[in-house]
Amino acid sequence: MVDDEVRAVFARAGCTGALLVQPLDEDGEFGLNADQPVVPASVVKVLVALEAETWFAEGRLDPREPVALSAADRTPGPVGVSLFEDDAVLSWRDMVTLMLTISDNPSTDALTRRLGVDALNTAAARLGLGNTVVRSDLRAMLDSIGESLGHAGWADLVAWSDRASAQESARTDARLPATRALTPGAGTRTTPRDMVTLLRLVWTDQAGPPAACARVRALMARQLTRHRIASAFRPPVRVAAKSGGLVGVVRNEVGVVSCPDGRRYAAAVFTRSRPGADDAAVNAAIGTATARAIASLHREKT
Repeated sequence: MVDDEVRAVFARAGCTGALLVQPLDEDGEFGLNADQPVVPASVVKVLVALEAETWFAEGRLDPREPVALSAADRTPGPVGVSLFEDDAVLSWRDMVTLMLTISDNPSTDALTRRLGVDALNTAAARLGLGNTVVRSDLRAMLDSIGESLGHAGWADLVAWSDRASAQESARTDARLPATRALTPGAGTRTTPRDMVTLLRLVWTDQAGPPAACARVRALMARQLTRHRIASAFRPPVRVAAKSGGLVGVVRNEVGVVSCPDGRRYAAAVFTRSRPGADDAAVNAAIGTATARAIASLHREKT
C-alpha cells in the first residue's frame, strides 16, 4: 500500500506526516491524514500574500506605498529584514516578494497588521477553507511560545537559552511541542486539504483577481527554499512552493508540481518531530512523500 510506504518515509526521517496531493486538471487524490488539523507556520503566508495582492488589484491598497519597518519593533526570524540593524523602508508589494521568496517575518507582520487578522479569516472563509484560522501575527505567536515556557516572551526565552545548561535546554525542548502555538487546532491552524484547495483556487484564478493569483504563482515559483518538495524532482519538472517551519518541531511545504507533459499536482505536506530531529532527513522526506504520491496518482491514470 502506498500510504504505508509514505508513512514509512516519514518514520525513517524521525517525524510524522500529513499530506494531500491532487491533480489540478483531473479527478483523484492521495491523502494521509488530509483533514487533520496542523500547524501551518510560514505556509500561512500564501493566504496573507493572496489577500494583499487582492487589495492591490482592487485598489484598496497602493502596492507602491513606502512603509517604514522599525528596527526597534522587528519580528524575529532567520533571514531578511529580521537581520537588519537599521530601520528599513519598503513598499507593500516588495514586502510580499520578501515574504514568499525568503519567508521574511517582519514583512509578513507588517502586511498582517495592515490587512488585519479578521480580513485574513474572512478571506479563508470566502475561499471555503473551513479549517483554516489565523490567530495572530507571527510576533505574537513567537511571544506565546516564550510565555508558555515560563518567560516574558520570545526575546526573553532566547536570552535565557544562551546561558541555560544542557539539562535545562533539554527540559525546555521536551515541553515545546505542547505549547499552544505548536498544538494543532489551538493556535493558527489549517489542514492539508484546505491548503490544497487554496492552491487549486490560486492556480485556476478563482481565489481572487487574476492579477493577484498570477503574482502569487510567480513569487512562489521563485522561493529560495528548494530542499523540500523540489528536492525530489529535476528539470524540466517545475515546482512553485512555500515552505514553513517552527522551532525544530514543524517542517512543512505546500506547492504545485508541473510536469513537462502538462500534468500538474497541488501538494500540501506537514510534518512534526521532536526537537533535535535530523533536519535534512525530514526535508528530504517531504520531497520523497510528494513524489510517491504523484507517482501513485499517475499509475492510476495509465
